[in-house]
Amino acid sequence: MLKNMKRWQNVNALYQIYPRSFYDASGDGIGDLNGITTKLKYLKGAVGSLGVDAIWISPFYTSPMVDFGYDIANYCDVDPLFGTLNDFRNLLSQAHHYDIKVMVDFVPNHTSDQHEWFIDSKSSKNSSKRDYYVWQDAKSDGSAPNNWLSTFGGSAWQWHEDTQQYYLHSFLKEQPDLNWDNPDVRAAMADVLRFWLDIGVDGFRVDVARYISKDTQYRDESINVTYGKSSATEDPYQSLVHNRSQYGPRLFDFLNELTQVVDKYDDRIMIFEDYPVENLSIAEQYRAFYDVHPGVGMPFNFQGMYCQWDANAFGSFIDSFQDILHVDERPLYCFGNHDQPRIASRFGSEQARLLALLQLTLPGLPVIYNGEELGMENADIAPNEMQDPAGNYTPGIGMGRDPQRTPLQWSAEQYAGFSQAKPWLPVGEHYTTLNVKNETSDNDSFLTLYRALLALRRNDITLRDGDFQLTSQNPSQVLTYRRQSSEGGYIVALNFSSEVKKVDIGSPGEVVMSTHPAFTPDFSEAQLVLKPYEGVLVRVNR
Repeated sequence: MLKNMKRWQNVNALYQIYPRSFYDASGDGIGDLNGITTKLKYLKGAVGSLGVDAIWISPFYTSPMVDFGYDIANYCDVDPLFGTLNDFRNLLSQAHHYDIKVMVDFVPNHTSDQHEWFIDSKSSKNSSKRDYYVWQDAKSDGSAPNNWLSTFGGSAWQWHEDTQQYYLHSFLKEQPDLNWDNPDVRAAMADVLRFWLDIGVDGFRVDVARYISKDTQYRDESINVTYGKSSATEDPYQSLVHNRSQYGPRLFDFLNELTQVVDKYDDRIMIFEDYPVENLSIAEQYRAFYDVHPGVGMPFNFQGMYCQWDANAFGSFIDSFQDILHVDERPLYCFGNHDQPRIASRFGSEQARLLALLQLTLPGLPVIYNGEELGMENADIAPNEMQDPAGNYTPGIGMGRDPQRTPLQWSAEQYAGFSQAKPWLPVGEHYTTLNVKNETSDNDSFLTLYRALLALRRNDITLRDGDFQLTSQNPSQVLTYRRQSSEGGYIVALNFSSEVKKVDIGSPGEVVMSTHPAFTPDFSEAQLVLKPYEGVLVRVNR
């Protein structure tokens, strides 16, 4: 059982806000910081609020917005699109008033090509900022230094005619990679952290953490021999095994330096975004991130986003991950975010309710992407409405992320109550039913389910910090596990199938909650009858 968790000890859940799509207070069709402030009571502090006590806000910094804020031109200011630095200070103050912690995005791998560092760097080979970025000579034939690819398609190298060298961009050519082997870069990025920590932020989400360290010899990456065998529209980026362009030899040294900065401030944490690669042990990769700076740094767990819909698959990934954790370490299970299709679109609406029960009864700190609590689905985006460069640069293979980034659905009013103006992306098809206003008064809604689960979790140490143990001898496609502490115990039973299942949970108990609308308990002695795609939480005596 977890004990002595000093940082963020009382945080029940972390809620991701994609600011462009959360709420528009200015009336220009784009969400903003004042919009977040306006809606804080929806999150916590009012009757009927969702019940989260920490938020992570995706980038709002000064940016040309080529990649919607992940191309940063100034790390220490707010883009006018989202408001002002004083607007952020007000948001932070109001959030803390409601006892909501605020985490911001930290993007250390690359800047915008409009950042003053890069403008200086490209001005001359003798620039004092030249080594802030990765510049390399062409091969003898004039081609790129190696075969590394950009995640957005094509080579990761861009030729710069004026200085006759290539610069590296792991993402868009407008996002040049910083050279983390340069100690001046690391010192500058540490100063960025201190800037926001001094303002009062409570933590950082580190974007694409594994990319900040590369092979210093810039050797070619290996060919992925399995590429193209599963789908003709497979992402070209997967044609290589990315064993040189990321996860380099100094990665954890660099991350340790960052967490050392955070450690100087009370009750602040740093969460690493990392998608483990299959050519290395997934468990060992996660373990390495936990070892960076225990108690301060930790990784998101994204494996649930890629599980096939199968009880054994979900059980296996959770059990194996729990096994690698040490005492006092918190798992952060994520089943959705701004880069992945909506849960209800991936698996189905009933299945998404079941995953809500799964996520919010697992140990640790659950991370909820805004809109999942409403059962929001991917929206259909017409070709002429596409905004995301991932879709525009690699068309036809389903890489665009616009469908899961559409405006949060607040009501059945025009533009889903998100804005008085036409939003930057169209609202989802089902906004008239799947919205905050409608679901607040519906006892069978997604929102009601999330609110009930979060309230139960907030008030029960067993669900937050108790022991976790899979239970065996279940019918096919049923996952069950036990949560136990000195305060009591629970059994969670999840039916992943479209058939009725009978489950022997081993001891009698009280059915606390079901994911099934209009639930009527079907529970006798120690046997539970689960409807198709139903999940049930049972309080047991021992």
